Amino acid sequence: MVNLAHGAFVVAGAYLAFELHSWTGIDPFLSVPVVAVALFALGYLVQRYLVNLVINAPVFITLLLTFGLELVIVNGMIMLFTANYRSIPTGYATTSLALPGDVRLPLGRLIAALLAVGLTLALGYLMRHTRIGLAILATGMDRGAARLMGIKAAHVYALTFGLAVALAGIAGAAVGTIGTFSPADAGRFTLFSFVAAVLGGLGTMSGALYGGLLLGLAEAWGGQLLPGTLVNAVAFAVLVVVLAVRPQGLAGRSFYAARVEV
Repeated sequence: MVNLAHGAFVVAGAYLAFELHSWTGIDPFLSVPVVAVALFALGYLVQRYLVNLVINAPVFITLLLTFGLELVIVNGMIMLFTANYRSIPTGYATTSLALPGDVRLPLGRLIAALLAVGLTLALGYLMRHTRIGLAILATGMDRGAARLMGIKAAHVYALTFGLAVALAGIAGAAVGTIGTFSPADAGRFTLFSFVAAVLGGLGTMSGALYGGLLLGLAEAWGGQLLPGTLVNAVAFAVLVVVLAVRPQGLAGRSFYAARVEV
């Protein structure tokens, strides 16, 4: 299923971390458990009582549904928080680590990167070594066979969507510490998440991490060498090159048994 509301959930996580910081002063990275639980509950309810109603419909219907959901969430955030850009102030926002070669590594970005790696490893363990993860894999491979084994597909779909939304919310909390955000960023986050997933290879968790790293490097280098209006073009140029060389992505399995000669 393609979720066009993914970026809206990222921004929602950023605003939740922002509000928690404003109300309690809690560090946004320490608020990650609260953000994750809240966004998981939201994602579970959305999938269980909304998306599951059209789960067997053509993919175009789910695209329309999630696109409409994004519009609702984005406009709701504009009503609550306005469209102004915000950031979460932290004591380490301007702190950098000195590395050899006169290289400076922002502490906030380092923490966000370590968080991403840790969550990727944890998700990999969940999927391969727990009953919930194996149920998710089984349902994705063959829903009919999974049902025969006593797995409730509707519940599994809701759990999966809830996990995805929780991870999106955590990403939003991290984004709020290293940059600015507003409801208008929802579409950009959705687009970049799809690009990162395709770059790394669909169906692989490590591939999404590799794709995100490559996308970030392309944007960073492009920002140093090209005008700001062309930075996004560099990222998509990298996507085209990678797909031309490896259609399955950096870490994905090949979709083709052999090349087609034209």
